[in-house]
Amino acid sequence: MLENLYKQIVMDHYKNPRNKGKLEGEGAIQFPYKNPTCGDVMVLYMTIDENRKISGVKFEGEGCSISMASCSMMTDLVKGKTVEEAEHLIHLFTDMIKNGEVPEDEEELGDALALSGIHKLRARHNCSLLGWNGLDRAIKQHVHS
Repeated sequence: MLENLYKQIVMDHYKNPRNKGKLEGEGAIQFPYKNPTCGDVMVLYMTIDENRKISGVKFEGEGCSISMASCSMMTDLVKGKTVEEAEHLIHLFTDMIKNGEVPEDEEELGDALALSGIHKLRARHNCSLLGWNGLDRAIKQHVHS
């Protein structure tokens, strides 16, 4: 029953992606990222305000339902968060996918919790991590440089 609900959440994000499109304007970061193992691609667009909050975030991309749904979930989750909060969420999500560690406070990951079963499917880890890895690298390159 829960697995069915998770599938519905993933398919909803795939068919009706949140924050899809370009983000333009002064200070907008544009960061392309490609999954080397399967060829899924995305471009992350992000603005960070003077308080280190992610004031805007969008993505464009092509890939499987898991990678595109995960990008949608990620952008939904980090919008309005500080860079440090986003880095914490990246860590939680990556730990859930790679190690099967579901956060103590499950609500922290929101809809992205629906991807927890991917842990068992090693071949799909990079699909689910596409947007999250892109966000992590964008932060490291543009904020911590």
